[in-house]
Amino acid sequence: MDDEQLQILQERAPALAALYTTGRSAILEARDMMTLEKVRVAVLGRKSPLTEMLRSISTAAPEDRPLLGKGGNMVRRVLESLVEEREAELKRAALSESLEHERLDVTLPGVPFPAGHEHLISQTMREVEDIFTGLGYRIAEGPEVELDYYNFTALNTPPSHPARSAHDTFWVQEPRETMPEAVVDADRGVLLRTHTSPVQVRVMEQQRPPVYVLCLGKVYRRDSDATHTPMFHQVEGLVVDESITLADLKGTVHYFTEEFFGGDRAIRVRPHFFPFTEPSIEVDVNCELCAGKGCRSCKHSGWLEIMGAGMVDPNLYGFVDYDPEAVSGFAFGMGVERMAMLKHGIPDLRLFYDNDVRFLRQF
Repeated sequence: MDDEQLQILQERAPALAALYTTGRSAILEARDMMTLEKVRVAVLGRKSPLTEMLRSISTAAPEDRPLLGKGGNMVRRVLESLVEEREAELKRAALSESLEHERLDVTLPGVPFPAGHEHLISQTMREVEDIFTGLGYRIAEGPEVELDYYNFTALNTPPSHPARSAHDTFWVQEPRETMPEAVVDADRGVLLRTHTSPVQVRVMEQQRPPVYVLCLGKVYRRDSDATHTPMFHQVEGLVVDESITLADLKGTVHYFTEEFFGGDRAIRVRPHFFPFTEPSIEVDVNCELCAGKGCRSCKHSGWLEIMGAGMVDPNLYGFVDYDPEAVSGFAFGMGVERMAMLKHGIPDLRLFYDNDVRFLRQF
């Protein structure tokens, strides 16, 4: 508002001119944002004298209404503009003061964010892969939701076989029939695989010998205690070639355990039974937690099982059209959680799935 406009207001509407002069002075004298906001409300708010005057124009004399309306709106616009300008000035002043007194040394090292890493289970699987790929094995994968045929029947475990009872677990689709005949022919069932052995059958269906393959992945069984979990990870290997013997299996097991655990961990081999191998063995490693003296984790035996293995039963070759007179082979299987537990001295497998960062960051 220039001097001429202000002079006209002072002559013809002195009350409006006084409101302008008082409001302008209060705005320019505000020293911080809080004070400026209070002044804005007092000068331009809904209950301010200026707003009340504009509301009462209709009661003024007819000849005064044009001047009061035009002059009042002009005063409001000018005061609003002054508030915006003063607000910008105060913000610039605050920024200048902050830069002057709150300087940041950008050459100082920052606060680092903790970096994540692979879970111990994944680390163990990668380590096993490295050992066997170094021996010439290739990695194979298969479905986790498996057909009954591949999970049981093609592994020499027909529907009537008693070995099914230990693995007959998480079914996705039950056999259709409920009569006893369904027990004789249950190959229509679909379940979460109980081991990675079905991958071996699928590989042999698609490949002629020689076969050197390693199968890794999740498997599911109805177990839950310190050394078993309902879902766990398994590594299984298969070799089929000419003139493969049990000595080759023992040599492979010995090499792997030395590479994985180190040469100071003792192992033992003892006879066992598996439906798809004959003869069958189990491999144990001495318990790291008690140094072989016996504890709760090893059931006071000093040993913990690490692997089941054996020579491939010749009956299996009939499912994949291999000639058992021309080839022979061996297979082995290990639980990844069990291997990590034995290598690092972990007392309870369930710690792997508690997601406690204090535990996970140790590895």
